[in-house]
Amino acid sequence: MKTLVLGGYGNFGARICQALAGDARIELLVGGRDLHRAQSLALTLPRGVQAVALDHTAGDFGQRLQELGIALLIHTAGPFQQQDYAVAQAAAAAGAHYIDLADGRRFVCDFPAALNDLFSPRGRTAICGASTVPALSSAVVDHLCSGWQRLDTIDTCIAPAQTAPRGLATLAGVLSYCGAPLQVWDGGQWQTRRGWATPDKVQFARLRPRLGALCDIPDLELFPTHYRVRHRVMFRAALEVGVAQRGLAGLASLRAWGVVRQPARLAGVLNACARALDSLGSSLGGMVVRVQGLDASGRAVRRAWHIAADHDHGPEIPCMAAILLARKLAGGSALSAGAFTAMNLLTLAEFEPEFSRWGMLTDVEEEAARESHSGMAGRPGC
Repeated sequence: MKTLVLGGYGNFGARICQALAGDARIELLVGGRDLHRAQSLALTLPRGVQAVALDHTAGDFGQRLQELGIALLIHTAGPFQQQDYAVAQAAAAAGAHYIDLADGRRFVCDFPAALNDLFSPRGRTAICGASTVPALSSAVVDHLCSGWQRLDTIDTCIAPAQTAPRGLATLAGVLSYCGAPLQVWDGGQWQTRRGWATPDKVQFARLRPRLGALCDIPDLELFPTHYRVRHRVMFRAALEVGVAQRGLAGLASLRAWGVVRQPARLAGVLNACARALDSLGSSLGGMVVRVQGLDASGRAVRRAWHIAADHDHGPEIPCMAAILLARKLAGGSALSAGAFTAMNLLTLAEFEPEFSRWGMLTDVEEEAARESHSGMAGRPGC
């Protein structure tokens, strides 16, 4: 399967290229605006990997895909919060399958309705959000809550290592909603909270406790309806160095007061400043998903899944779903035609060999269920 990784030399794209380059079922192309960077990466990969110069904003992008004979396009050139569906539309017109790593809430949640009528008649598959959210996060929830009668809360927190490579596009996406009002399912109703404001302490199995603050990701909108969550769906990120977390909370306040209107413009400056804090952190990152509800026997239960990624391997996690789905397509696995979010497309068992490949450790812990008061099932940081 002739596969193009768009943004293939970027923070996530390069990892996907490295994973797919050795697959005999895949003819790999590394694509992006900078041909020199694409060629530099291609030279480090097995023979046969091709580098191509492609600008996905150019008017002839769809024609280039057709000329190259692309069968699968993997889109990693974020941030997706600022994009439309032009790349996916070009893939459909070229008769290619499509996978992206989008984490933008509107981009992912609106994707199926916007693109299904383009991909379905062509017998092609388009998958949006093939990354940590909602691909991995939904796989974890499915695993933890199998057979449950009811789900009351889903609390997720990612905890990146301070020294892990940081992508500028990822930081720009994060800053785009710093201090912005977000709709969150909390207390059994939709409420407004501000991104990255009011951090709470989060406990991890193999990491020290950290402060975590609200992030705007697709799960906040997809999970309440899909899982019929009664009380709360929360997703936070917890930076390793506390001063960085508090700095983002301060920036959120400045935006709320109208002092800083577009925090995303500070991405370059803040990315450079973050390097100065590396000596205060480590190479250990991770993630936790906590759920509470009623199990198959009607007993109140609370359960948590943890993963710890050392040696700065954390950025491999957002790439795993796209790699697994690309291998499925290349191997001839039957995936439904049409446009979908990546929610519930993979099982946790399918991720586990990838965790092992990078020496990542996982734990499932039974925790004491907490009482619900006024529609709230415990504090999210507990």
